[in-house]
Amino acid sequence: MEEITLGTGNRPGASLFDQATSGRVPGIITTTTDQLFGMARKSSLWALTFGLACCAIEMMSTYMAHHDFDRFGVVTWPSPRQSDVMIVAGTVVKKMAEPIRLLYEQMPEPKWVIAMGSCATNGGPYYRSYSVVMGVDHIIPVDVYVPGCPPRPEALLYGILKLQEKIMQDAKGSGGK
Repeated sequence: MEEITLGTGNRPGASLFDQATSGRVPGIITTTTDQLFGMARKSSLWALTFGLACCAIEMMSTYMAHHDFDRFGVVTWPSPRQSDVMIVAGTVVKKMAEPIRLLYEQMPEPKWVIAMGSCATNGGPYYRSYSVVMGVDHIIPVDVYVPGCPPRPEALLYGILKLQEKIMQDAKGSGGK
């Protein structure tokens, strides 16, 4: 690590800002506000859990001590008005399409959706049934798909990690927009 440069005689040294951006001042990190907010968002996800079928059991087990969603900053929240992630786990029937859309619209921006299980992603074994929606992405936009029937809790953990990566990529890519 380089030393902090001082000016000689009557000449001033390099500004502290210039030294910090070039990496010569220890303990100073530079970032944009978008990236700082992205780090905060990815580490404090409030999930609106929408368990519709057998995938909901696996989703609930992800919150238990063995897998412990809390260590990733994910907490379950029963209200859409304070949630920023919706986890749709299980078979989405046409009767539930409008309530899912309504809950999604009540969530504040930015908001993300995880489709958990093959029924939520593409209809699963009930494909082409008269009452089943062929994937929740026909109703609301989905950010992360977690495959499986039912998917293991580790798969949902991996989906959360991918969502956190997506949140950071969006923060880096926004560039102050």
